[in-house]
Amino acid sequence: QAQLVESGGGLVQPGGSLTLSCASSGFSLDYHAIAWFRQAPGKERERVSCINRSDGTTDYVNSVKGRFTISRDNAGNTVSLQMNMLEPDDTGIYYCAADAELYCSELQWRAGDFRSWGPGTQVTVSS
Repeated sequence: QAQLVESGGGLVQPGGSLTLSCASSGFSLDYHAIAWFRQAPGKERERVSCINRSDGTTDYVNSVKGRFTISRDNAGNTVSLQMNMLEPDDTGIYYCAADAELYCSELQWRAGDFRSWGPGTQVTVSS
C-alpha cells in the first residue's frame, strides 16, 4: 500500500529554520507531483508549496515565497521543504501529499486534487 510519511517538525524560535522531509513507501516520488500543505489550529488546511514530477518546476503560496524551498533528492526518494525565517504564523501541522496526474501551476491546485497523504508533522514557531 502506497504511503507517505513526514519528518523534521519541531519547536523553533521566530527567525529560525527547519527542514521537513516527505518519504514514500510503495511508490516512487519521482513520478508524482508532491505538495506541502499546513493546518493551524482552528483554521482550514492551506497550500504551501508544490513540485512537479515532469519538469521539477515549483509553486509557492505568496506568504512563504523567498523563505521556503521545496526540492527533490537525486534518488527520488524524498521531497524536502527547507523553511527559513520562520514566523509564528507558520505554526501548524504540515502534510505532504502526492498525485501522479496533477501539474502544479499558479496555485491552481488544491487539497482535493491529491490522492495520497501523510499523517503530518507538527511545526511550532514560538519564543
